[in-house]
Amino acid sequence: MLVDGKATPRGRFPHVRRAGDFLYVSGTSSRRPDNSFEGVEVDAMGTTNLDIRAQTRAVIENVGDILKAAGGSLADLVQITTYLVNMNDFKGYNEVYAEFFDETGPTRTTVAVHQLPHPHLLIEIQAVAYRPEARP
Repeated sequence: MLVDGKATPRGRFPHVRRAGDFLYVSGTSSRRPDNSFEGVEVDAMGTTNLDIRAQTRAVIENVGDILKAAGGSLADLVQITTYLVNMNDFKGYNEVYAEFFDETGPTRTTVAVHQLPHPHLLIEIQAVAYRPEARP
């Protein structure tokens, strides 16, 4: 399922897919529908300032919007996998993550990756939610 109002995937895959009572959210970034990125500033000289906190917040909010479009919410998450380009960003990511989730939230794995699909991306999150289907 593609979600209106969200950035179009950079490939032929859905934002989210239901399998029985589970919702699988594809890797999600801070990319906006206009292909700009939350947490990115580029000055007149081309120097970039990348903000892991702003990107993390935007990614989690994007995941929440995607789940909402599929009938779920962040409260339904059971598992998150986070990909960070730089583990030096772990502290800022973790601080923002804690604004949304605590020890009763989803299980989580965080790994470092060499790069993501755009040089301005510091983080991407893939998630699984449990949201039982409405049954007759």
